[in-house]
Amino acid sequence: MWNWKRLGMAAGLSLTLIAAGCGSSEEESSGSDSSSEDVSYGEEMDYEITGVEAGAGVVSKAQTAVEEYDSLKGWEVSTSSSGAMAAALGEAYEDEEPIVVTGWTPHWKFSKYDLEYLEDPEGIFGEEEQIKTMVREGLEEDKPNAYKILDQFNWTTEDMESVMLDINEGSSEEEAAQKWIEENEDLVAEWTKGTEEVEGTEVKLVYVMWDSEIASTHVVGEVLKQQGFDVTLTSLDNGPMWESVASGEASGMVAAWLPVTHGSQYEKHEDSIVDLGANLEGAKIGLVVPSYMDVDSIEDLTPAE
Repeated sequence: MWNWKRLGMAAGLSLTLIAAGCGSSEEESSGSDSSSEDVSYGEEMDYEITGVEAGAGVVSKAQTAVEEYDSLKGWEVSTSSSGAMAAALGEAYEDEEPIVVTGWTPHWKFSKYDLEYLEDPEGIFGEEEQIKTMVREGLEEDKPNAYKILDQFNWTTEDMESVMLDINEGSSEEEAAQKWIEENEDLVAEWTKGTEEVEGTEVKLVYVMWDSEIASTHVVGEVLKQQGFDVTLTSLDNGPMWESVASGEASGMVAAWLPVTHGSQYEKHEDSIVDLGANLEGAKIGLVVPSYMDVDSIEDLTPAE
């Protein structure tokens, strides 16, 4: 009888210890410093970073980050388009599901969603970038008024994001550009200062199909049209965009992200292209997550098992 009672007490004590151990584990996993939450993020996302076009510099840097960070071992960077990335982000955000995307600023997603960049201790994605204007050689001599407008074009992240957001919410590129121009006549006047109106002079601008560059190129294009230019806007992939300006086929672009994103293209074409300097300061690239995710740094993620 005593043996049975003793055995029962021992069993009860064992169950108590097991329960206590489970409770401790659960309490630890709920803490913000625990890595178990991060593991579930990776598992839920299939250890995948949602990227944009394969030729984009931010995708290349994300692939480098996967190679360099122990926390990203076994992860992959999927490539598609900026539109597909934004759609995936929107779906995840609506359901408060975890997602890591290749991101850049300016972009309308930062106006629409509460997002944050993951800290990058290794500096893979570099510091702040500039968006620059590049034109073909000889444009200043051939079309001085167009050259001067492109040279004087300069605006802010807030300006660009307001145009992007209007487009994302249903306005056409032309409508969004015209609306911004009407609301910012003083700034536009600075771009056209010292120039004369023309009649039908052709200008060809090229841009990559990123929301930011769609916005900036259409705004500049509308300003040139108002000055009497016959403007053609053409979307291209990154490489052909740079090649078209360097070869003289296009008049110019306002879509050059430097020094990182388009760094390799600039090095390839810098001797046959004219750099007019930054049209926007403080651009940035990196890995972006919704703020409801409990991660602050790339190192907070965990490798695939």
